[in-house]
Amino acid sequence: MFGCFCWTLLLDAFVGIKMQITLKLYATLSDLLPSGAKDNRINIDVAEDVTLNQIIDRYKVPRELAHLVLINGVFVCETDRDQPGPLKNGDVLAIWPPVAGG
Repeated sequence: MFGCFCWTLLLDAFVGIKMQITLKLYATLSDLLPSGAKDNRINIDVAEDVTLNQIIDRYKVPRELAHLVLINGVFVCETDRDQPGPLKNGDVLAIWPPVAGG
């Protein structure tokens, strides 16, 4: 048991500490969620220092379609999406494409 714990610590140090967040993709972007997603959301593991654009790229969301990006309901502008570490364990990252209406 102790050996497993040590390997886990070593792995976390090598690849970065992992945490879990909820990723929500809306409208036409919801088709990009992996299998197992339910109600346009899925829990994912990410490194503490991950950027929003790294998550956007990992799930193949075209950056020009990541129009409205929210962390726990708070807007994150495009210029801040390459900053490492904006997420905390348990956060909700929601992404909306451009929406038109009338």
